[in-house]
Amino acid sequence: MSSPQSMRLGLHALSPGWAPFWIVVAGMAAMYGPSFHDLFNGIWSTDENAHGPIVFAVSLWLLYTKWNEQADDIVYAPVPAVGWPLVVFALLLYILGRSQDILIFEVGSLIPLMMGLMLVFFGRATLMRLWFPLFFMLFMIPLPGVVVDTVTQPMKMAVSWAAEHALYTFGYPIARTGVILVIGQYQLLVADACAGLHSLFTLEALGLLYLNLVKHDSLARNITLAILIVPISFCANVIRVIVLTLITFYMGDEAGQGFLHGFAGMVLFITALTLIIGVDSMLRFGVRKGEQPA
Repeated sequence: MSSPQSMRLGLHALSPGWAPFWIVVAGMAAMYGPSFHDLFNGIWSTDENAHGPIVFAVSLWLLYTKWNEQADDIVYAPVPAVGWPLVVFALLLYILGRSQDILIFEVGSLIPLMMGLMLVFFGRATLMRLWFPLFFMLFMIPLPGVVVDTVTQPMKMAVSWAAEHALYTFGYPIARTGVILVIGQYQLLVADACAGLHSLFTLEALGLLYLNLVKHDSLARNITLAILIVPISFCANVIRVIVLTLITFYMGDEAGQGFLHGFAGMVLFITALTLIIGVDSMLRFGVRKGEQPA
């Protein structure tokens, strides 16, 4: 059963005055439908970009939730002088991206388009209240291959080095050549999906979503945790590689590359979330201790 607030929103949104808004929404759906169809059947179906549809779904859920939270407090103060230029810019970006197959432009144009339309229909106050779902959509945009290749290789080297030294410390017969780990009779290639930029991007999104949901009052705590998400993501990637290496060492290559490889992906996110919550708890303790009178 819908809450009274949701019912009021529904009736309000279906009123005749909302017709132009829903016409624009229908136009956006028609325009971006082919783009998202290509994404779901293309780059989003790969291991490296499997986070894309999840980020998109979470962004829509956040938009819906935050809209409902502020539905009764909407201040209608449109600023078309700012909104329309943003809309035109987004449309040009989409046309360029779609015609030249530049995904970062084609998909990324959705964000300034939504921002411009919010300014045209509602105003700055509404846009500021919905800023996080729009910002979160950045993580669903496929990154250019040149950027990914440039950043991924040194990241894989660092993760491989850390995993090798951690396992060697515990007495495992392990050696490394570049991003290839040799343990016992097995060789493992640290792939992009295991320790690349896409993985870091996904974990960054997870950390920022956690920050948004817990809604800390302390600005210092939020900034510190946001910065620490980067090393936390690195540690989670190292733990994933270690888990895969140990699975292969004890259970064989088929286990390492089969079902348990997917399970190691779950380990990555569980580890990252656990580390984020653990670091957040330590920060909370530090903030409380700092606020206590001397």
